[in-house]
Amino acid sequence: MLTGLVSLYCWFFGLKYSQLLTVYFILSVVKYHVLSLFCIGYLKITMQTVTRLFDFPYYQLEKYKLQKALVTKKNGVWEATSTQDYIDKANAVSRGLLRLGVQPNDKIAVISMTNRTEWNIMDIGILQTGAQNVPIYPTISEEDYEYVLNHSESKYCFVSCDEVLEKVNAIKPNVKSLKGVYSFDDLKTCEHWLKVLELGADASNQEEVEQRKAAVSGDDLATLIYTSGTTGRPKGVMLTHDNIVSNVIASEERVPFEAGGVALSFLPICHIFERMILYLYQYCGIEIHFAEGLDKISDNLKEVRPEVMTVVPRLLEKVYDSIIAKGGALTGIKKKLFFWAVELGLQYEPYGANGWWYEKKLGLARKLIFSKWQEGLGGNLSTMVSGSAALQQRLSRIFGAAGIPVMEGYGLTETSPVISVNQVKNGGWKIGSVGRIIKHVEVKIADDGEILCKGPNVMKGYYKDPVKTAEVIKDGYFHTGDIGEIDPEGFLRITDRKKEMFKTSGGKYVAPQLLENRFKQSRFIEQIMVVGEGEKMPAALIQPNFEFLYAWAERHNITLGENSDIVHNEKVIARIQEEVDLANADFAKWEKVKQFRLTPDVWSIDDAHLTPTMKLRRKIIKEKYLALYNDIYGHPQ
Repeated sequence: MLTGLVSLYCWFFGLKYSQLLTVYFILSVVKYHVLSLFCIGYLKITMQTVTRLFDFPYYQLEKYKLQKALVTKKNGVWEATSTQDYIDKANAVSRGLLRLGVQPNDKIAVISMTNRTEWNIMDIGILQTGAQNVPIYPTISEEDYEYVLNHSESKYCFVSCDEVLEKVNAIKPNVKSLKGVYSFDDLKTCEHWLKVLELGADASNQEEVEQRKAAVSGDDLATLIYTSGTTGRPKGVMLTHDNIVSNVIASEERVPFEAGGVALSFLPICHIFERMILYLYQYCGIEIHFAEGLDKISDNLKEVRPEVMTVVPRLLEKVYDSIIAKGGALTGIKKKLFFWAVELGLQYEPYGANGWWYEKKLGLARKLIFSKWQEGLGGNLSTMVSGSAALQQRLSRIFGAAGIPVMEGYGLTETSPVISVNQVKNGGWKIGSVGRIIKHVEVKIADDGEILCKGPNVMKGYYKDPVKTAEVIKDGYFHTGDIGEIDPEGFLRITDRKKEMFKTSGGKYVAPQLLENRFKQSRFIEQIMVVGEGEKMPAALIQPNFEFLYAWAERHNITLGENSDIVHNEKVIARIQEEVDLANADFAKWEKVKQFRLTPDVWSIDDAHLTPTMKLRRKIIKEKYLALYNDIYGHPQ
């Protein structure tokens, strides 16, 4: 009976028989037979349970113990930090922060232009003290820096580089709570972050760190993430440890991550999407390599050769356009084969739904053409996870055909973020959807079509703003502001933003995002905003793809001047009108874009056209181009 019991525990807790038997017989000397076994089992479970964000590296140490847990390129060399070093440095940071007087529930801001090892070490070091990490978008205005730092009452601020430091220094006199600023880069005008590590080099107060850690529960606040917002001041989303941990664990079964795999991280870690993914990588034993920046992404892909990375649709659009441009430069049979493969790819359906003959042709296309796409993305990339904005179906199809499926998901900062996500296995991928709802999250569709969400992933509320919290959390459900539907197979589809839908003067509702996603399939259109609320018809403000226009003009022997001239060029306008007519064919009469105007500017985050997550700031765009808007509708200037 004893042997059978020991064997059962070995199987259940994953221990070697000899290990458990040895411990059992040692403890049995003091006659605690059964209790001994239960204690060992309990200890094993406790060691592997993640309930707080700072548990992730410890879990990784126990289960995987990576030599390359976090990897950052410095001075042309990829420098790796092992799981053990990651934990050791995080503990040193915690000890240093305690010696700086950091108390539980203090707020510490971290602002970095790129993802890097130091950010993650600081994150764990901060959280272990019971304080909260306040990540800030580096590209927001000085005015917003000042607002966030004051609103959060941040005590310390860690910055990446001169560019961020300059902004912080400009508003620092107006932030009374701020006691000190440290930098990750070695700057002459700022204390280096290693000073905090040096402060914590003496481990004599590690017991205090352990006490702080023990006092943190899953229900405690972990982070304040200030949403960029398309209007008004940023709101501080309060996410607990359990909010994010539950999201990581529920998402783990949806992604095909294998221990020892390699990931490339470049989406801003200050956004919850990439941050949650980084915890997920740690949970799954994935090596995390941090890209040097968007301008180096192509080089880094070839150097790192990742199996997985997260993306936003805008990046995939750029990659696709670049590939198509290279294909257009080919000649003869190579060019014909290239575009044959592209046309084939744009018809792609998962799971062989197009039949055996299509699959035969696809196999040939993958061998002749799409294998080159793989090589250009490092050669090993097998999965991309997309979020933040709607993914055009043509991109899902073409990358799926190329053997690099893009798993589109859906969520918000307020939901930690994942509500639903596609998965390749178990028939869980449907192009045009954002996947099935993850475990332990409940979604229902309101009478007006709004998506409502309930679950452990839903935020605690907006910091210092119970009124706005009450506006979005009603009867336990978070009101997402998105319009959607769930099909009979359980796949969620997003159709529009509730607040962005408008009614024309004729009383017809128009869903602008639906139109915009279709129009952006054109290579001539970089950005588009559909307008027309209260007007007689829908219209659009369009930022052309100037780079593609120059290439198009060269092929057709058309001379183009500056951007300000291009938007008035009759041949350009006529060509884009063809694209508008083609897209309009997919919509009802009252939805069609009747007129458009081209804008001479490249819409950007810096110029406030877009939020840091690349969403349109509709009010600001309309204000910037009010003259064009008035011209469309014949309003007086």
